[in-house]
Amino acid sequence: MIKLTTFGESHGAAIGGVIEGCPAGLKIDRKFIADELVRRATGKTSSESQRRESDEVEFLSGLLDDVTLGTPIAYIVRNTDARSEDYEALKDAFRSSHADYTYQAKYGIRDWRGGGRASARTMLPYVVAGAIAKQILKQKGIEIHAEVKSIGGETEASKIEALLTRCRAEGDSVGGIVHCSIKGLPAGLGEPLDDKFQACLAKAMFTIPAVKGFEYGDGFAMASMRGSEANDQMTDDESGSVEFLTNHSGGIQGGITNGEEVFFNVAFKPIPTIGRGDRHDVCALPRAVVIVEAMAALTVIRLGG
Repeated sequence: MIKLTTFGESHGAAIGGVIEGCPAGLKIDRKFIADELVRRATGKTSSESQRRESDEVEFLSGLLDDVTLGTPIAYIVRNTDARSEDYEALKDAFRSSHADYTYQAKYGIRDWRGGGRASARTMLPYVVAGAIAKQILKQKGIEIHAEVKSIGGETEASKIEALLTRCRAEGDSVGGIVHCSIKGLPAGLGEPLDDKFQACLAKAMFTIPAVKGFEYGDGFAMASMRGSEANDQMTDDESGSVEFLTNHSGGIQGGITNGEEVFFNVAFKPIPTIGRGDRHDVCALPRAVVIVEAMAALTVIRLGG
């Protein structure tokens, strides 16, 4: 069972993590990890923050010739394009819908440089750990895929692009929904009460900054269904195995996976930083897709997948 501890702030010297519990003998694909970080990186489009970081991972322990030793894997990614001076004017001000006030209330001090620990950049170590978790899951035939479902209520690419362009010009931001599916899961993962599979997924997703909603299966749509519509009927195949005719429950029943595809939606609010130039996202969703996948992969690993 992988345990991840992360450290660092948006404008600190570096950000990183320590992974415990990774099995020995796993050949780490460094290119895959680098490609995952590119998916999360800023500066690729005009709707993203123009902060440009190299995001090169330095592994400090736990590997020998890119093979895991079974000991803690420590890694860092150095921050090279932080501009703390851009936030000097906010040193004594609380920004609306940010964590400035609540961090001050909790700790009596806060890092005002780019949001500090509350910054979305703190999710980078999760992407690294998630990339390693995906490599473990791939060996078991488990695949995780996420994609943008909608932005600002729009689903068509051309309308989304027009909306993002308009928001950038107006100094505004917009939110949306990411859809994620997990295929190849065996039946039996999750616990009946405290560690229900969907509860653990929801907790992982709400770790991501800007997440405001989570639903799995048909979610809120089931509130307007009848039982005859929502029930997932079962049948036996020729081998005697159970097959489901529908999957309204999203592959989870009683908090435990039933062997069907698990799918869920994650809602992101608009980025609260608006009207301050090009060093913030107009919309976080394109970069959040890989983070959703990483958090799902780590959840599956934790629950025994």
